[in-house]
Amino acid sequence: MAEEESKELLELASMLVERARRAGADVAEVTARSGWELSAKVRLGQPELIEEAGHKSVALRVIKDQRVAITATSDRTPSGLDRLIDDAMMLAGLSEPDEFAGPADPKLLCTAPHPELRLLDPTVESIDAAAAIEKAIAAERAAQSFDERITLSEGATFARTVGTSAMVLSGGFSGAQRGSYASLVVSPVTEDDGGKKRRGFYWTAARHLDQLEETEFVGEEAARRTLAKLGAKKVETSEAPVVFDPDVSRSLVGTFAGCILGGAIWRKSSYLIDREGTPVASPLVTIVDDPLLERAPGSRAYDGEGLRSRRTVVVGDGVLETYLLDSYSARKLGRESTASAGRGGGSVSPSTSNLHLLPGKTSRDDLISSTKRGLYVTEMMGFGFNAITGDFSRGASGFWIEDGKLTFPVSEVTISSNLDDMLKGIDAVASDLETKTATAAPTLRVAKMTIAGT
Repeated sequence: MAEEESKELLELASMLVERARRAGADVAEVTARSGWELSAKVRLGQPELIEEAGHKSVALRVIKDQRVAITATSDRTPSGLDRLIDDAMMLAGLSEPDEFAGPADPKLLCTAPHPELRLLDPTVESIDAAAAIEKAIAAERAAQSFDERITLSEGATFARTVGTSAMVLSGGFSGAQRGSYASLVVSPVTEDDGGKKRRGFYWTAARHLDQLEETEFVGEEAARRTLAKLGAKKVETSEAPVVFDPDVSRSLVGTFAGCILGGAIWRKSSYLIDREGTPVASPLVTIVDDPLLERAPGSRAYDGEGLRSRRTVVVGDGVLETYLLDSYSARKLGRESTASAGRGGGSVSPSTSNLHLLPGKTSRDDLISSTKRGLYVTEMMGFGFNAITGDFSRGASGFWIEDGKLTFPVSEVTISSNLDDMLKGIDAVASDLETKTATAAPTLRVAKMTIAGT
């Protein structure tokens, strides 16, 4: 079935490329996608929302006389496909020429066979609404049974998706990929002094079902994290070390990622312009973009322009080694693509795949115990970041560390610094890297940040 769907999408994409070329396009590129998604949410043991939907779409990018146009449709009838091509050619005629526009160098295109990365788990598709509800109810029940203080819940949700994508380029590339992803999240609620509600959560996610954490554990861990927030308070404004939990440290890596993509560099909207070959982080920090990891969320055999995927060291021992570029940004900067193109809705731009800050050798517990005094951050709120200056400020909550121990929960504080100073100030990296999402980092400690409280 999977092979038939891939073949069908490839044939459709190839036909559209040929038709667009006959219509006058110098370059024609087509992506065709199909998939099926299911999400089941329960609350207090009862189904609250079930959503199940399939999707099919086709996107076309044409280039004629250095003029680029993009069209997309979910209408795959003959008339719908006629309109897709006609609109693309009309829009190309109205566009302004761009001297840097063009496809990837045909000599660099990935040729078959493409790497097998085991991105599809066929059993994910077999989970129907009843099974999804059952998993969500079991996880929520585990949270509520964990402690009598867990009296409320914002619910539990099990979701899964399976999809196929095919890409055909007039430069000579043709390929299809099929993948799956499943997740489970539980959000218990408990009541604090004064009637204030405290909400916590825990989640698991992976491409394969056997990579998911146990359903009961997810619920119990969500309960533990919720109860740990009881009695949360502010702390006095100070400067102190800040330890970032993996759920928030990956946010730092994601923020950094936006500053090393080619588009941010040529637009001069990044504090990292002209910083290649210079320190941008602590020597403890190595950040790698690796699309070739088996079963990983961001893996891909080839990039959005058909270039063979490859592992790229972005930051090595604290030194910025490269930006991540697609062909367009590479031309703008007078460089070569790093095979980092992403394609969505027909448009092409630089993107990350599996962007990981590599783990150290210290355990999370040892890292915390080595912290004399500081803030352990488990959640961040808001988005206060200036990509041009690097200034960083976010709302935060977590736990206060005193003499190497988590002493009491903290809420309603703000942590601030400059991202450049933060990354250079990382003085400890733990070994607990988790790859639930494509961007990931282990527990890490920044030597000094401003913590604004009372």
